[in-house]
Amino acid sequence: MTSTVLITGASTGIGRATAMHFQKQGWNVVATMRTPETETELTNLDNVLVTRLDVTDTASIDAAVSEAIETFGNIDALINNAGYGAYGQLEAFSMERIERQFDTNVIGLLAVTKAVLPHMRANKAGVIVNISSVGGKITYPFGALYHGTKFAVEGLSESLKYELNEIGVVVKIVEPGMIATDFGGRSFDAAIDPSIDEYSRLVGKFFEGMESFGQESSPASLVADVIWTAVTDGTDTLRYTAGEDANAIVGLRAASTDEQLEAAMKERFGL
Repeated sequence: MTSTVLITGASTGIGRATAMHFQKQGWNVVATMRTPETETELTNLDNVLVTRLDVTDTASIDAAVSEAIETFGNIDALINNAGYGAYGQLEAFSMERIERQFDTNVIGLLAVTKAVLPHMRANKAGVIVNISSVGGKITYPFGALYHGTKFAVEGLSESLKYELNEIGVVVKIVEPGMIATDFGGRSFDAAIDPSIDEYSRLVGKFFEGMESFGQESSPASLVADVIWTAVTDGTDTLRYTAGEDANAIVGLRAASTDEQLEAAMKERFGL
């Protein structure tokens, strides 16, 4: 039987690149997104089901999982990719926007995983790959919300690894560095209140520093390759980094005390 992967957030960036990679490798692909009616490329590929899934809408999650199983008979791998980044002053974010960040990046990931688990438990097999970030290892200024969600993904994945090993399901984490996607566009939620001038120096330094980070970005296809390896290598490895900058940052985190890492970040941002 041909293996099947279900991918959330497949309309752009890493999700789209991963859907295309798995399809080229002969897998059945369930490419999910909030607005499948706007998709024109993936819908024309063989063995690809494009369907609606909003990770904040449990009814859409259940419907997508059911449709995937009805169409292809199985879900062998789940790629929890959907997410976005909220950056800015905490004071500038409404509680609604704070909750949206965690509902999408954390609660939504758990909801999709929970929906797929009964199927994988019945099969006593499956691989779940949670897309984290180097932002789940280190933090940048004004990233309390985004980094908070990615630290949560790291922790919940590590704990689920023990739990799901009992039912034959493998949990993995992929940690991309800066990737050339639309993270700074539709996948970015910025809240800067210029009227709170006490933060103005740090705001300026932050945006200057982020411009240099963008010059280090890797293509989304690189992350897709790493995700493919995580799903298919047959190992029990938990974490995979994606990108040279990711390798450097993870290495810095491992080799540094909290004080040393803070000093390195301050130097990077010119603080």
